[in-house]
Amino acid sequence: MADVKKIATRDSYGNALVECGADFPNLVVLDADLANATKTGVFQKAYPDRHIDCGIAECNMTGIAAGLATCGKIPFISSFAMFATGRNFEQVRNSIGYPHLNVKIGGTHAGITVGEDGATHQCNEDIALMRTIPGMTVIVPADDVEARAAVRAAAEYVGPVYLRFGRAGVPVINDRPDYKFEMGKGVLLREGKDVTIIATGITVASALEAADMLAADGISAEVINIHTIKPLDEELVIASAKKTGKVVTAEEHSVIGGLGSAVCDCLSQKCPTLVHRIGMQDVFGESGTANALVEKYGLDGKGVYASVKDFVK
Repeated sequence: MADVKKIATRDSYGNALVECGADFPNLVVLDADLANATKTGVFQKAYPDRHIDCGIAECNMTGIAAGLATCGKIPFISSFAMFATGRNFEQVRNSIGYPHLNVKIGGTHAGITVGEDGATHQCNEDIALMRTIPGMTVIVPADDVEARAAVRAAAEYVGPVYLRFGRAGVPVINDRPDYKFEMGKGVLLREGKDVTIIATGITVASALEAADMLAADGISAEVINIHTIKPLDEELVIASAKKTGKVVTAEEHSVIGGLGSAVCDCLSQKCPTLVHRIGMQDVFGESGTANALVEKYGLDGKGVYASVKDFVK
């Protein structure tokens, strides 16, 4: 996919906020002194009276957002995923989750594609953390098109939402007239009969690339994009598992608590199926370029292809 247009979903996030700002006059954006990095700076320029820089204080920012939500505002709080969910977990749980307030959390720079910033900034636990909060919706868009649609869907939805965005550019794969984003509904991208690849975020493009390589080996792979980890589209997951009999999950996140765990939770209870999970295998990331790290940890097209082929054979 070298020739495919690539856009970082953090850029999509900032642009979508500006677009939604015109349609939702009660939408406000809060950031933790990271407006340039999280791309909320474009909203700040467009709507300076509706942007609040809370400084390097995510926990305080969350409390402010909770208060604004009780006054009828739609607050989007933004920071790196490591800080928005990790440093900030107790506040998100107690100030947003417990009272089920209408606050949206934009976690940017998620996963290993933060690259050279290293393990301390590479959050591979955020999906797991947010999944555990009752009533929290968790969305991981695959590209620019999906990220923009997800932000709008979050603004329209009443309740807490966690949105996960990345630093590095990713291929635009959903740029087609019939694309439709529906919260809680997965997208069947390719039909197959031998194995199902369920992917989220940056690994959706990798899964499609892997499916092409598998086809050359005579292996028919079904590819599903699960952009909403919670609530999971169990109907689609179960139907595909029954069809192929083998499932592989792929994510730029720990295999513990993320997409792989969500799929296993579903299938173990409702449709026992052999599952192989591709992702961070209970390890921290490391410093390096985004491309080198994705390749090292087997999250690129070749890595997914090799894992799936070995699993099927």
